[in-house]
Amino acid sequence: MTGKSSQGSRWAVGLLAIAFLVGLTYVAYMASGAPNVGLATTRAASDPATDKPTRTPRPSRTPRPSPTPEVSPVPSPQPLGFKVGIVAGHWQNDVGAMCDDGLQEVSINLDVAARVVAILQYEGYDAELLPEYSEKLPGYEADAFVSIHADACNVPEASGFKVARVAASAIPEEEDRLVTCLIQEYGKATGLNFHRNSITYDMQDYHAFNEIHPQTPAAIIELGFMGADREILTDGAYKVAQGVARGIACFLEGE
Repeated sequence: MTGKSSQGSRWAVGLLAIAFLVGLTYVAYMASGAPNVGLATTRAASDPATDKPTRTPRPSRTPRPSPTPEVSPVPSPQPLGFKVGIVAGHWQNDVGAMCDDGLQEVSINLDVAARVVAILQYEGYDAELLPEYSEKLPGYEADAFVSIHADACNVPEASGFKVARVAASAIPEEEDRLVTCLIQEYGKATGLNFHRNSITYDMQDYHAFNEIHPQTPAAIIELGFMGADREILTDGAYKVAQGVARGIACFLEGE
């Protein structure tokens, strides 16, 4: 009995020694950083079959500069301080002269006069459009006053323009200079000839001349004949208006 008991004790001691060595080996193995440690836990925490992939954030876009706004031409920033009255002959009164085909003088006068006012305003002048018998005419004061008309078409071959001032002028030198500037600039712009010898008494005694202030330089212009000069008076109305506006500017600026 004693021999068997001693042999059993040796086996027990041997098994304990082996278990101890295996434990040490496992501890050493774990301490060295085993590659599979935590793998099951990692897989359980992140399953590619169920987890959605994370998107890579897009880089923020660099803002584009705002387009430069288009700048439209603007009138002169500094008003020139000159007041100008422009009468559209026969407007708001009657049709004036009329051709056989129905072309009316008033339509030409109004078209050109409105363009003249627009051009002068764009250049910085204090210009206004007036009807034939404007209520503003009595005592009207301005730096320049021009009434715009057109000749009849009853003389088919007649062509050219006319400019005149009041016969009994209180400021003849000033008004002569206005007439000269209109003749010069209107002739350049339109290419029409000036008819000095066909100026009528009605032009020199035009009713508005006797209503406005006597110190207001004034003139009347017959733009051309509605027969022979019809093309430039209608299709070339802007060129016609430029001629009148340049004539007025010539006078006001002392050119």
